[in-house]
Amino acid sequence: MDKLISAYLIGGLDDDSLQELKQWIMASSENERYFIQRQEAWFAALSTRKNTLYDKDKAFELFKSRVSADKVRKTLEEEKVVSHWQKKLFSVFRYAAAVVVLCVVATFFYWKGEEKMKGHFADIVVEAPMGSRTKLYLPDGTLVWLNAGSRLSYSQGFGVEERSVKMFGEAYFEVMRNEDLPFSVYTNDLRVRVLGTKFNFRDYPEDNEVIVSLLEGKVALDNLVKKGEEICLFPNDRAVLDKKSGKIQLERAVATNAVQWTNGYLFFDEELLPDIVDELERSYGVRIEIKNEELNTFRFYGNFVRREQSINEVLEALAATGKVRYEIRETCIVLY
Repeated sequence: MDKLISAYLIGGLDDDSLQELKQWIMASSENERYFIQRQEAWFAALSTRKNTLYDKDKAFELFKSRVSADKVRKTLEEEKVVSHWQKKLFSVFRYAAAVVVLCVVATFFYWKGEEKMKGHFADIVVEAPMGSRTKLYLPDGTLVWLNAGSRLSYSQGFGVEERSVKMFGEAYFEVMRNEDLPFSVYTNDLRVRVLGTKFNFRDYPEDNEVIVSLLEGKVALDNLVKKGEEICLFPNDRAVLDKKSGKIQLERAVATNAVQWTNGYLFFDEELLPDIVDELERSYGVRIEIKNEELNTFRFYGNFVRREQSINEVLEALAATGKVRYEIRETCIVLY
């Protein structure tokens, strides 16, 4: 690793070696500290080497040769009458100034090196294709399930100075607790901040509502649609954000129902029909059209096993409510 670090500092690493070094640094806090120590030692040595290239004695001789002999003679005579304590004080100031300059240079190069390292961090993107789910672990050990048609992105530097991810779609999180680095999930409409907890976060761009359901711990919500006070959720709380009005409604619910999809179920807990339609399209790979606008305000409750029940069975259950009928055409399914 010392060879990799040295090669990195002189700019001689290829992409594969750079990736290996980054992964090693992020593997543990000890590795990170070791890298920082080696980086500091490198820049300190670099600064010292640059300092030795400057010959202060030779520079002083050159200075003396450029002034008149008379002025030099006067200067030497004046130096003889300078008291011993003044010489000593001057020497102290000179060395103190040298130390300050060295510290400033070392700090500057360390900062530049750190910024250079951050600049090389790329985003890691994980996606769940339509009709499937994806399970992954983040570098800090946090478990994430991604629902169909969802995407999660985070920096390669995740866990070094911050723990934040960007989400598109629906995901269930079991966050590893770290009080020094709170965990944040961002979408275009809402930000969820936690320390260590379990929660489900749903925010597909095409959905009319954003839903956060908390199973364990505590989370704080920042409304990005309409600025307001921070909202805190407790176990079995559910927050529903209306994207049009920007209002958040808090409800009591059985939070475990919101994560039924991680076990292959389709669970609709009084959800709007358009959002249910979007979920059915992602799950079954079909296209569904709502013919009458008044249906957009209807809400339905239902629980289905995606792998065992077909789209026809789901449509039959919706029709059994008496609120909606359906027609299967060549290119799509029409609800009216």
